[in-house]
Amino acid sequence: MKLSSKIYSLDLKHVFGISRNSYAVQKTLIVKLEQDGFKGYGEAVADPYYGFTAEGMQIDLEDLRPLIEGYELNNPEEFWDELNLQLDKNRFLHCAIDIAANDLYGKMIGKPLYQVWGQEAKNLPMTNFTIGIDTIDVMKSKLLEMPWPLYKVKLGTKHDLEIITELRSITNARFRVDANTGWTVSTTIKNSLKLKELGVEFIEQPLPADKWDEMEAIYANSVLPLIADEACRTFEDIPKCVNRFHGINVKLVKAGGLTPARKMILAAKEYGLKTMVGCMTESSVGISAVGQLLPYLDYVDMDGALLLKTDIASGHEIIYGNVTLSDRPGTGVKMDTDF
Repeated sequence: MKLSSKIYSLDLKHVFGISRNSYAVQKTLIVKLEQDGFKGYGEAVADPYYGFTAEGMQIDLEDLRPLIEGYELNNPEEFWDELNLQLDKNRFLHCAIDIAANDLYGKMIGKPLYQVWGQEAKNLPMTNFTIGIDTIDVMKSKLLEMPWPLYKVKLGTKHDLEIITELRSITNARFRVDANTGWTVSTTIKNSLKLKELGVEFIEQPLPADKWDEMEAIYANSVLPLIADEACRTFEDIPKCVNRFHGINVKLVKAGGLTPARKMILAAKEYGLKTMVGCMTESSVGISAVGQLLPYLDYVDMDGALLLKTDIASGHEIIYGNVTLSDRPGTGVKMDTDF
């Protein structure tokens, strides 16, 4: 294979706020793999919470160039296993490479990945649109700017119930809320009662990721379902989520790409957990990869590219929350400008 990469700075339409930080620009690393005249593209965003920068990932990628360029891709799962010997501690970079390898593989055999995996594009879940933390007036204006049937609202402030009450006053849409580790046990249990009345579907990651004992208390007393995000990074976390969460939110960068994400989803189903795949503020390179997993999922959050001022690629069609998967092979992504 031939390896290339490029760092992009993606400007967001609005400042995006969660409980622990806000940002207006998302740096991301795009990886390109070429073999037999085909090109595959993958993505991993920079994220300070997980400790990865785009520049650092690109440096680490160069160290892997001899291994990657000496490899002939025949099976993305075997390639993931080969790279995991080097990338066990760098799942973000592994994600970019794995998405690119899967995209390349799908193009080589001429099929979208969901078809490669034996799935059909039917009964696909609707994607939410995310409203980041801001003043209540700004959050209301963001919602009105993007009429949508299903929103995820970022919380973790002193005014969370007021936020949802005010947003409910201007829409009948379904809500999901994501505290991004910003709540306590008592706050979560108390909030769940009012949030259920306000038409909230579930609560995502109320406590810090390592608060497993405390999550048992919430699980026993919350009137709303609980979805793990920061607490469920890899395959090994799934058993710990049982009787603490009702479902898991798999993110490709946390898991290390499509290959482990799909295994996590299948394992979660075996444990009786609901399955969701989420996103960061990726371009359509990453979002196209997320879309290939839709046939497996109960919920999905794949609005990342919709939050950008300008995308660098195109992929699946998303209209009013409904996703139509691209019929292009691989992940379905098409770069606007190659590199």
